[in-house]
This record gives sequence, C-alpha cells and structure tokens, in this order.
Amino acid sequence: MVRFLAAIGRSTMGGLAGLGRITLFLLETLYAIVRPPFYVREFGQALWVIGYNSLPVVGLTAIFTGAALALQIYEGGSRFNASQVVPSIVAIGMTRELGPVLGALMVAARVASSIAAEIGTMKVTEQIDALVTLSTDPMRYLTVPRVLAATLSVPVLVAVGDSIGIFGGYLVGTGRLDLNAAAYLKNTAAYLEVWDVTSGLIKGAVFGFIIALVGCYFGMNSGRGAQGVGRATKQAVVTASVMILAANYILTEVFFAA
Repeated sequence: MVRFLAAIGRSTMGGLAGLGRITLFLLETLYAIVRPPFYVREFGQALWVIGYNSLPVVGLTAIFTGAALALQIYEGGSRFNASQVVPSIVAIGMTRELGPVLGALMVAARVASSIAAEIGTMKVTEQIDALVTLSTDPMRYLTVPRVLAATLSVPVLVAVGDSIGIFGGYLVGTGRLDLNAAAYLKNTAAYLEVWDVTSGLIKGAVFGFIIALVGCYFGMNSGRGAQGVGRATKQAVVTASVMILAANYILTEVFFAA
C-alpha cells in the first residue's frame, strides 16, 4: 500500500515538475516573440510545412467525420421524429467541437512529432550549439517561427475542415438519407451563428500554439541518441493531445457556460 501511494506521489510530482518546465518554456517563447530579430524565411517555411502540408489529412478527417455525424444524428433524431435537425446539428457540431478538436489532434500527430524530431536531431548533432556559437538565439530562430506559424495556420485549417465536414454531412444527408437538398442548405444557414464559427477558430489558434510549443519544448529537451529523439517525439504527441483536450474543455466552459 505504501509503495502504491509512493508511486502515485512520484508520478504526481513528476507531472507537476514537467508542467512547471513547460510553463517556463512558454514564458521564454513569449519573451522571444516580442524581441527582434524576426526570421521571415524560417516563418514562411514553417507556415508551408505546418499549414499547407496538413490540408490533406485535415480534409479527409473532416469529410468522414461530417458524414458519420449526419448518419448518427439522423438515427438518433428519428427516435424523436426530429430527423430534420440533421443539417443544423452537423454544422454546429463541426464548427464548435469536431472541426477544431479533430483537426488539431491530426495536426498534433503530424506536426508536433516532426518538430520534436527535427529540433531533437539538431540538438543531438550539436547544430543548436553551433547556432549559439554564431550568436543566434535558438528560441528566436527555431521556436518563434514555428509557434507563430502554427498559431496562424491551424485556424485556417479549422475553417477549411469545417466547410469540408459540413459538405460531407450534406452528401450523406441528400444522397444516403434522402433529405431535400435545398432544405438542407437552408437549415444549415438558418441555425448556424457567427459565434459558432468564431469560437472554433479561436480554439484552433490556441491549439496551434500548444502543438508548436510542445513540439519545440520536447525537441529542445531531447535526450542524446536515437532513443532520446524517439522518446521526445512520442512525448510531444501525447502531451500535445492531452493539452488540446484539456484546453478544449476550458475554452468550452468559458465560451458557452450558461
């Protein structure tokens, strides 16, 4: 019993210590963002890699999610003779929750791991030490461009994913469930409010910031050798995913609490 409690205590202390280190890294990143110089070329490359290259995986995730959501809502709504709510619920569900969260989780799996692996490899091969030798701050050169690129590009990915997800629901609703196409579009537009879309985009910006920050943190603190880089990659994906889900709950409470 004592060993069990001691193990729980060690895990809790380790988790709190890790959270503290990430918080300090966050403060260092925010301080570096407001200090020149700003590396435009690295920012452009990060914007391309994080944003444009993530479009296919976000789009595929969104269209299948919207299609499955339409089927589920139709099945559940039919029990209450409310199958006509399919268009509005699909639109609200995609823009408020599923679009931002699933899109961010897919980007986290793809981007947080690649950032951690790239920066971790640079640390192992002493390229980061070389940057310091050349009087280049690794925080401004490596972390700031990636964090800003992810913060700006993930909301755009969320907007694209929302549109594709709603379109997926439309395809299933009109092609599979025999809902009227004109009525589907009318109900989608009638019940979707601006705040539904805006709240999802704000979530996307927060999630993008988390993804890049966590990827950079574990890359910068990677252990030596291939095993260290592999461990940093795994920890980056797991931590970013958990933080995205936790942040989603907090933001939902803030945005929609009665």
